[in-house]
Amino acid sequence: MAPATGVDVSRRIGIALGLMLAAALAAPASAAESRPSATLKAIEARGHLVCGVNEGLLGFGLETTDGTWRGFDVDICRAVAAAALGDAEKVEFVPLGTGNRFEALAGGKIDMLSRNTTWTMQRDADFGLRFPAVALFDGQGFIARADRGLVSAQQFDGMTVCVLAGTTTETNLGYYFARVGAKVAVKSFPARAEMLGAYEAGQCDGYSADRTALFADRAGFKAPRDHTILPETISKEPLGPVVRDGDPVFAGIVGWTVSGLINAEEVGLGRAAVKVPLTGDMKRLNDGADSSGARLGLKPGWLLRAVGAAGHYGELFEANLGAGGPLGMSRGMNALWNAGGILYAPPMW
Repeated sequence: MAPATGVDVSRRIGIALGLMLAAALAAPASAAESRPSATLKAIEARGHLVCGVNEGLLGFGLETTDGTWRGFDVDICRAVAAAALGDAEKVEFVPLGTGNRFEALAGGKIDMLSRNTTWTMQRDADFGLRFPAVALFDGQGFIARADRGLVSAQQFDGMTVCVLAGTTTETNLGYYFARVGAKVAVKSFPARAEMLGAYEAGQCDGYSADRTALFADRAGFKAPRDHTILPETISKEPLGPVVRDGDPVFAGIVGWTVSGLINAEEVGLGRAAVKVPLTGDMKRLNDGADSSGARLGLKPGWLLRAVGAAGHYGELFEANLGAGGPLGMSRGMNALWNAGGILYAPPMW
């Protein structure tokens, strides 16, 4: 065979590059496109998202007398429905307790769980579940009757504290009291209503739960001022939606919806802004969301629909947990990272 000339080499390189380009164009643009979401297909075929929520926690998930569901976690479900289906009202809410929430998700009774649930390694690795995003940073605290005169949880020594069974709260409680050397009688209850009933009946001197839940409970008591939320925060409780493992595309849809609401607050893209032509960083965010969202099976404008349904993160928080909601909580560490908090979402452009 005659030695190749410079022209032959150039031609062979050109052919090789051409074949590589053709292969690249023929290949899926992403792993998501080559493995479409079975969960999303099932939701689209059904016509609505099935979302597991709290049985009744003020500010998070509570069914009103007219049958409307309201709360922070409920609005996240609506935002996901708006992103995935184009309609925030295409959601069926399924109330779940702590004892059956993971079973309902793993068994396919619900598509996602949005029920003030803590992300832990055990739940992520052992239960076949995935936590796509942190929606709220919380921590475990204590509430006691004001007439007990307590100013610290360490003063529960010799008293009785109630807790909800099957939660990280129950485990944390034992470690905390052992660490501070307090001998406390702990009563566990399978359902929240039972625990609150025992507390109100005087069977417990106090009880422990996520601090946001304590604010929610106190706001619902007949005489909120008769109950004191103690200053200790004894754990990290990153709360967020949960999906089944094995469908990374649907996990991406849920995770990026939450991240989208956080990023939307950063650039000022709120409910009012989605109704007018976008400019600057708002347009940049929406364009980035549309470009990458297409690979997740989301239609153009999905982020605008999610924000229109729930508001950006700040609007979502204020309406349900903050000054505009029943709890009146401050943002605290759930303020944006550039406003004194730790709330942070990956960029979307």
